[in-house]
Amino acid sequence: MTNLIGEYECKVDAKGRLLVPSGLRKQFSSEAEGKLFVKRGIENCLELYQKHDWEFVSEKVSSLNQFVKKNRAFARKFISGATQLELDSVGRINLPKNLLEYAGVKKELILFAYGNKIEIWDKAAYDAELDMSDNDFAGLAEEVMGEVNLDE
Repeated sequence: MTNLIGEYECKVDAKGRLLVPSGLRKQFSSEAEGKLFVKRGIENCLELYQKHDWEFVSEKVSSLNQFVKKNRAFARKFISGATQLELDSVGRINLPKNLLEYAGVKKELILFAYGNKIEIWDKAAYDAELDMSDNDFAGLAEEVMGEVNLDE
């Protein structure tokens, strides 16, 4: 599994083309073969996966028991809008208009890479998502990570 990292400010053009920053492309695995998958995110963002990471994640979703109604609903929503993309010769991808509209991306965006995915956010929405005081973040950190032993 890939371990991507970084935050990149980018722009998408009127045709939906996005130049993936070279610092991020250098982290891509050769086994991805320039193939990426984009889908609606859980929040109002998009999620971008390399081919092998998408296959891993979608296999997990596909393995859910389809006789359980909530599993079918989750799979439908999770996979909704998923589209295969390919890096062109200069490192651009063409993001589908319907997905850009879903995420509210007009021109300026943030690529937030962590773990096996890249979140694509409208810049203003991303800034609003991160807008919390230091005290609020300290409380969140304690709640989420307080019981985690980082020495293991």
